[in-house]
Amino acid sequence: MCELRRMLGSTSPDSPMLFEDVPLVPTFELELVARRAGHWPVAGADEAGRGPLAGPVVAAAVILDPDCIPNGLNDSKKLTAGKREELFVEILATATVSIASSSAGRIDMTDIRKASLDAMRRAICGLALPASYVLTDGLDVPAGLACPGKAVVKGDARSFSIAAASIVAKVTRDRMMARAGTVFPAYGFADHAGYGTAQHRAGIEEHGPCSLHRMSFRPLRKEAV
Repeated sequence: MCELRRMLGSTSPDSPMLFEDVPLVPTFELELVARRAGHWPVAGADEAGRGPLAGPVVAAAVILDPDCIPNGLNDSKKLTAGKREELFVEILATATVSIASSSAGRIDMTDIRKASLDAMRRAICGLALPASYVLTDGLDVPAGLACPGKAVVKGDARSFSIAAASIVAKVTRDRMMARAGTVFPAYGFADHAGYGTAQHRAGIEEHGPCSLHRMSFRPLRKEAV
């Protein structure tokens, strides 16, 4: 443990140390590098829904079984909806998974970055098998974790664990927004998951915002009207 901490120094995403020269394709190499450094198990974490005008941001943390990694893991944005659903079922059946979300209200009270990191922190802390090391997608490792971590730019395209987390977060959020569409049918949430499409904006224009809308986001912010 002490040697690993010495090698890592800080968890700043600018410090390459363990992970330089890793190709931008999903593999299990980042996890194995951490394992060879003495840290196991390794969790991947990612979020979905930073950009929409409505709905929560959803984060997932996943610890894959290295002997049972589902085939076809990739950045969720590169997969069809059908493939994401298929992999979602496989991931939940074979891996340790935790999911958390931050509501539109929490996003408005803080900001989308803070709300996303808080959801990611809660997802990681909620794992039934505690992670010894965490790989997160993007530029930040959430504060308040019980273990060290590494932020990996384009991590969902580089790490199987982060890719799995991106799939779980995306499918979970899409299902939440489809359910929300039955409660608030005027906006077509099932079609666009809360993103600012023409259909969605037309619904806001005609009916006004609902309780799921992020009032701190343009064009919903009062000063932007």
